[in-house]
Amino acid sequence: MKVVTPESLRMYRRSSGETDKEILTRVAEIIDEVRERDDEALMDFSREFDRVEGDFLMEVTDEEFDDARAKVRAEHGDILRYFLNAADNIRRYHERQRESSWMFTENGNLFGQMITPVDRAGVYVPGGKAFYPSSVLMNIIPAKAAGVPEIVISTPPSRKGTANPMVLTLARELGADRVFKVGGAHAIAALAYGTQTVPQVAKITGPGNIYVATAKRLVSGVVGIDSIAGPSEVVVLADHSADPELAAIDLCAQAEHDENNAVFLISPSRNFIDQVNRSLDKIIPTLERRHIIETSLDLHSFAVAVDDLDQAFDIVNRIAPEHIEVMMDMDSTEIFTRIRNAGAIFIGNFSPVAAGDYYCGPNHILPTSGAARFSSPLGVYDFMKRSSFLSISEGYLKEKGEEIEQMALFEGFDAHALSVRMRLDGTREG
Repeated sequence: MKVVTPESLRMYRRSSGETDKEILTRVAEIIDEVRERDDEALMDFSREFDRVEGDFLMEVTDEEFDDARAKVRAEHGDILRYFLNAADNIRRYHERQRESSWMFTENGNLFGQMITPVDRAGVYVPGGKAFYPSSVLMNIIPAKAAGVPEIVISTPPSRKGTANPMVLTLARELGADRVFKVGGAHAIAALAYGTQTVPQVAKITGPGNIYVATAKRLVSGVVGIDSIAGPSEVVVLADHSADPELAAIDLCAQAEHDENNAVFLISPSRNFIDQVNRSLDKIIPTLERRHIIETSLDLHSFAVAVDDLDQAFDIVNRIAPEHIEVMMDMDSTEIFTRIRNAGAIFIGNFSPVAAGDYYCGPNHILPTSGAARFSSPLGVYDFMKRSSFLSISEGYLKEKGEEIEQMALFEGFDAHALSVRMRLDGTREG
């Protein structure tokens, strides 16, 4: 890892980058095609991008669900059980995020906020080499915990017009209502606007490639979206009490996702950093994805020996990492008071990011590229919406109406002002 100065990391900002103009134009064209030609466009794009041979049913049938479940249980029964065990943990964690409506009365007047789930959520699940069953859990479970009445999934078809059996099995086990074999930007368009077969949703979540991410960006506002994910990152903040080999493998674990991922090692000990670098030299050649790891470490990795903890946490909060592992001899309460900006915090030598990515309960869909400065992990709250309400008395309006009227007039809205004045005067026309 490159060893840099604290000043250089203190100024670090990771940009998620701008979408390529050609991709932006092509995705906009795909969205327009879906809006104009509905299912016909979806079928054409499935043949073009997914190489589907012939016509196929876009919606998964009960028979397909049953066949997928039998196949998964026969070939991957233990793995399925592990995913369902993880689902229990994720469910318990997210159920604690539920919010309640509230109200209060003041002098006979009623004020409050009503919390309701979105009517229908759409979850995008990538296919092929990018298929991660854990993401199925992380999207469906918060939506279910929020009480979303209908959850639909869209996932790319194979050339034979089938869907990944593990996707179908987990979707059925976790309570998804419908699954559609549609992938890419055209799937996002279908979920956003609806077609003859695919229903329009209120919120779209789930990871995808640059075309999916660009489509989500373009339909945002027509529907809600979770986020536009950029390259992933991790900070390992460690002192002499940490094991340098564990720090090294955790850096590799984040780097192996993608060549553009960024990893950081921050320590008050230059000697510890040197030990980690030696451990990396020993570990990397043993890993299957070593070429991806090496590229990530060459291009986007930094190590810095800080002067003190104030300097260390200042750098952390400026980076606002997606993940941070704190492997230090420090009380967790102090850690919580010092870290303000991070997607997910892992504390202690036995809390690798992998435990959170897969199993323990917190969501692994996290803000990237510094977005932890203003956003949060995917959660139940992403599938809820809030409506304010009030019911005020005639007496309240008589007491405060003059102030409301004058404020409206000051802003140039005479109809607003008159809507109050007519009530104060009791006047009606006609």
